[in-house]
Amino acid sequence: MDKDQSKNKVVSNLTDNREFLHKKLGADKSFDVIALDVHYAEKDMCLFMIDGFVKDDILHYLMEFLAKLDPHALEDQTLEKLLKTYIPYVEIDHTDSLDQVVDYVLAGPTALLVEGLDVAIIIDARTYPVRGPQEPDMERVVRGARDGFVETIIFNTALTRRRVRDPSLRMEYLQIGRRSKTDVAVCYLEDVADLHLVEHIKRSLAEIDTDGLPMAEKTVEEFISGRHWNPYPLVRYTERPDTAAAHIFEGHVIIFVDGSPSAIITPTTFWHHLQHIEEYRNKPLTGAYLRLVRFIGVLSSIFLLPLWFLLATSSVILPESLSFIGTEEQAMIPLIFQFLIIELGIDLLRMAAIHTPSSLATALGLIAALMIGQVAVEVGLLTNEVILYLSIAAIGTFATPSYELGLANRLVRLALLILSGLFGVSGFVIGIMLIMILLIRMKSFNVPYFWPFIPFNYRAIRDVFLRSPIPLKNRRPTFLNPQDPDR
Repeated sequence: MDKDQSKNKVVSNLTDNREFLHKKLGADKSFDVIALDVHYAEKDMCLFMIDGFVKDDILHYLMEFLAKLDPHALEDQTLEKLLKTYIPYVEIDHTDSLDQVVDYVLAGPTALLVEGLDVAIIIDARTYPVRGPQEPDMERVVRGARDGFVETIIFNTALTRRRVRDPSLRMEYLQIGRRSKTDVAVCYLEDVADLHLVEHIKRSLAEIDTDGLPMAEKTVEEFISGRHWNPYPLVRYTERPDTAAAHIFEGHVIIFVDGSPSAIITPTTFWHHLQHIEEYRNKPLTGAYLRLVRFIGVLSSIFLLPLWFLLATSSVILPESLSFIGTEEQAMIPLIFQFLIIELGIDLLRMAAIHTPSSLATALGLIAALMIGQVAVEVGLLTNEVILYLSIAAIGTFATPSYELGLANRLVRLALLILSGLFGVSGFVIGIMLIMILLIRMKSFNVPYFWPFIPFNYRAIRDVFLRSPIPLKNRRPTFLNPQDPDR
C-alpha cells in the first residue's frame, strides 16, 4: 500500500489530479461526492468534498474571499500565500499524496487543487450529523451533570478536556480499519499514567487488521482484550464525561472511537464494574450504604437461586430453623426446569422491551406480569416461590452498574443452577470454585482482575467496600503503576 501511495503523487497538471480523484472517489456515480471547478485569480482550481460533511457557511465565506483576489496575487509563492494569507481558516494543511487526499475527503475535510501546484490544500471545514449531549440512560444520577458522550469523537474529547484542564492531558490520534478509516483517540495524563501501558495499548490498536469497526468500541475491545469465550468484561464502558475524567485522574487510559457514545476505560478490575457515580454524589456514609446494598444485590443475582434450589430440594442440608424454605405446592414441571424456563422468559422479555416502542412498553410489562406469570402459577406450570426468588435475582442483575457484568453474572447463575440440578451440593461448590479460579487467573492488560484481594492490598480493599471521603481518597490505585501515586 505504501508503494502505491508513493506513485500517486499530486502533479502540477490540474486535469490529471482531477481525473484521478474523480475516478477514485466515484464522483460521477455517488451523488454526495462534489467536485466543484472554480476559477480564482486567473487560476483554475477544483474543490472535492462530501455533501453533508461540509460547513456550508464557512466554505461559502472562503470562496467569497478567494473570488476577490487580485489576478496577480498568486503569481509567485502560490502555496505559501494561500496557506498563510488568502485562506483565513484555522484548520488547514497540505499533502502531496493523492491517496491521502482521498482519505481526507472521505473523512470530511475539503481538498483544494490549484493549477500549477504539486500539492493539495486540505481545509478541515467539516461537520457531522450529531445529537446534543444528553444524560446517558445507563448511568443516570439524581444530582449531577446531565451531559453525556455522543457519536462524534471531537465532541467527546472536548467534553473530557472541559473537565481535565491539565497541560499533560494527551489525546493521541489513530485510524483503524483498512476501509472504514475509523478515528480513534487514546486519552491519558502523560505525567501520571503508566507510559508502558499506554504504549502497549497504542501498539495493540495499531495492530488491528480489519476492514472496519462496524460495532465501534465493541469491535476494538474484542481485538485488544482477547479472551473471546470469557463472559466477564475486561474493560469498562462509560457514557459520562465526569466518570471518564475521574478515571483519567487516577491514571487510567481512555479510548474514544468515532461513531460511539461510549468511552473505553482501561485497565479495569472486577470491582470497577460495581462502582457507580451515584455513590460519590452523596455523603460518604450514604454512599457506603448504597454500595453495600448494590453488592448484596449483585451477590443475590448470582448465588440466591442455586442456593435456594439446593435448600428446597435437599432436606439433609436444610436446618430446622429454615424449614419454611421450599415450595408449598408441587408444580407439573420439575423445579430446575421451572428456573430455566423463567430465566429464558426474562431474557425474552428484555429483548422484547428493547424492540418495543416506548408507548407500548407498559402494556408489555402488564402482559408479562399479569397474564403470563399469574396464569402460569394458576395452571400449575410454575410455583410462586420460583417467581419470587427469580424476581429478586433479576432486580440484583438490573442493579449491577455494568451492563456487561450483569450479563456475565446471569450466565454464571445459569451455570450454577445446571450444576446444582445435576450434581447437587457438589456441583454448586465445584461451580463456585471454577468461577473463583477464573476470576483470579484473569488479567486486564497485565493487571490482576481480582485485585486488591489477589494480590492483597488492605487499603484498596477498604476502598472497595467503603466509599471513602473524597479528601481522604486523593491517591491513585497502585495497580495502575502511576508516576505520582500519592498526589
